[in-house]
Amino acid sequence: MRLSRYFLPVLKENPADAQIASHRFMLRAGMIKQQQAGIYSWLPLGFRVLRKLENIVHEEQVRAGHIPMLMPTLQPADLWRESGRYDDYGEEMLRIKDRHGREMLYGPTNEEMITDIFRAHVNSYKDLPLTLYHIQWKFRDEIRPRFGVMRGREFFMKDGYNFDIDYEHAIHAYNRHMVSYLRTYERMGLQAIPMRADSGPIGGDDTHEFLVLAETGESEVFYDSAITDLKLGDRVIDYDDWDEVAGICREWTTPYARTDETHDEAVFAAEVPEERRRSARGIEVGQIFYFGTKYSEPMGAMVTTESGERVPVHMGSHGIGVSRLVGAIIEANHDENGIIWPEGVTPFHAGIVNLRQGDAATDAACEALYAGLKARGLEALYDDREERAGAKFATMDLIGLPWRITVGPRGLAKGVVELTSRRSGESEEMSAEAAIERLAEIYAPHRGTPVF
Repeated sequence: MRLSRYFLPVLKENPADAQIASHRFMLRAGMIKQQQAGIYSWLPLGFRVLRKLENIVHEEQVRAGHIPMLMPTLQPADLWRESGRYDDYGEEMLRIKDRHGREMLYGPTNEEMITDIFRAHVNSYKDLPLTLYHIQWKFRDEIRPRFGVMRGREFFMKDGYNFDIDYEHAIHAYNRHMVSYLRTYERMGLQAIPMRADSGPIGGDDTHEFLVLAETGESEVFYDSAITDLKLGDRVIDYDDWDEVAGICREWTTPYARTDETHDEAVFAAEVPEERRRSARGIEVGQIFYFGTKYSEPMGAMVTTESGERVPVHMGSHGIGVSRLVGAIIEANHDENGIIWPEGVTPFHAGIVNLRQGDAATDAACEALYAGLKARGLEALYDDREERAGAKFATMDLIGLPWRITVGPRGLAKGVVELTSRRSGESEEMSAEAAIERLAEIYAPHRGTPVF
């Protein structure tokens, strides 16, 4: 993409109402525009990142054997009355009526609707286990929306729902989701620590939330530093192997890790050596729940067992805040100059800066570099504007592309361009061909696979 043809409305000054780094940089980098408190338009740069995160989530859900679908944003109130949650949910639910006076709501979550879909089409234990999920916009009428996309009213979320014949099968689904989430966050360049949590209005006894460490996190967390050394890496996981999946969950949940809501100082001191005790702030980016027959029983989601008995299915729900993740990644990856995207989620793989726009040799070299990256499947943002070099560098630092290639007459006279790491600030001179090869190697582990 040539920057002269792109829509990137960057701001030079910090917005007065932006209190945290992610909100400030998303506005300044032209990623979002506020339309109302807690409601944002996603501009092209922000939309690219949102779609990259969405695709990673899809890839890991499909890898774990979960089936994508799509449910509507509007739901009939009667479904929520069946489960008993319509009056209990509170003022966060946006309740509306259509022209015929039918009561509806803008979905904050989809337990009732997915249970209704299940009971209409599944009757036998032979159709289990089943996990369905979708990625869809949600709405919760927060009393004080703040911190940009971190606590908005409208948000983009992956929510999945498992249906199983009994507790043991449902807990395997729970473990499968935990492992798939760990891999998802790792691919995004995040360390998300699973912590025992409160289920809130979703319900259920078994639940973990995933928190990313960041200074601006809303929760205080206490943890054993050993957990930050855990990585899945390239490990091949058989999601149908109960013991393997449960073993990975034990790896990540055995070290002490709790929010201030469940923290026990006596247990912390007894279980964790002093040199490994840590306290920090954390941002919640996902949560998984097992809630048994909380919805299937009142809503009649039953299956016939092998013996002919009709029983309610055991269920769980599992969410990832996709739009919230954009803010969380920035909170964990920025400096005073702007965003620093991890390679797995960057909107463009590299930026090309032309130091002398209009010079025939420099223009030609940039065009060749741009075409060479494209031929290797790499997306570049080429700053071909008639701007001074300092302004171009400032824009690249602000939007946070992991790598910048600088092309100018002086370097071309030596047959080199300059490849710069946004994270370290280190630069290296090399031929244009070598720069393309280096980037192709860097991004090879981050290439996705077709989702559907």
